[in-house]
Amino acid sequence: MFKNINKSSGQIGKILLVLVIIVIIAIGIAYVVVKRAEKPPVQENPPPITAPELVYTATIGDIKFLFLEATDKGSILRGKDSRAPDWQQDLKTTERFIMVTIAAQNTGKENTLQKVWDVGEIIDNEGRIFPPITQGVNNWLPQEDLCGNILKPSFEPTSCKKIYEVAKVSQGLKVKVFTYKSGYGGEKGGEEMLDIKLMP
Repeated sequence: MFKNINKSSGQIGKILLVLVIIVIIAIGIAYVVVKRAEKPPVQENPPPITAPELVYTATIGDIKFLFLEATDKGSILRGKDSRAPDWQQDLKTTERFIMVTIAAQNTGKENTLQKVWDVGEIIDNEGRIFPPITQGVNNWLPQEDLCGNILKPSFEPTSCKKIYEVAKVSQGLKVKVFTYKSGYGGEKGGEEMLDIKLMP
């Protein structure tokens, strides 16, 4: 009789042990399934998207360029002399004129050559290129054209003003500044793009 009880107890123990193992395995599988089904936590404050930093200064060799200002001149440039030839009187456009002022400073130890630096075209964020107005431009500039003048070491920056005819829709304007290795028309020394902050 006791032998039968012991045998039954042994079988029950084995069955219970198997059931416990099955339950543990089932719990483990359920845990893994639940963890995989969970979505990754959503960040409450995602990192802000930062705009590219604007560039208002650039140095090429011994010449430092600085953006000073850009003014929207509207659709009409008023000529200085109404008695001048037609091409020197008021200049009109269906788009807009922009006057850009860039300064250049010699950071080296010797004078630069004449016309060794200059300010070039404007480029917008769509890649459209707008060259500066050159013919009769002094009729609309408020002062003498100093672009490319000799720069003396550590003197105050020399300002260069250029007028451009730019599309009304153009945004994200940049202006090209550059140097020549041995004077105007020679081999380029380098070029950079400066951002334009347009004043109304």
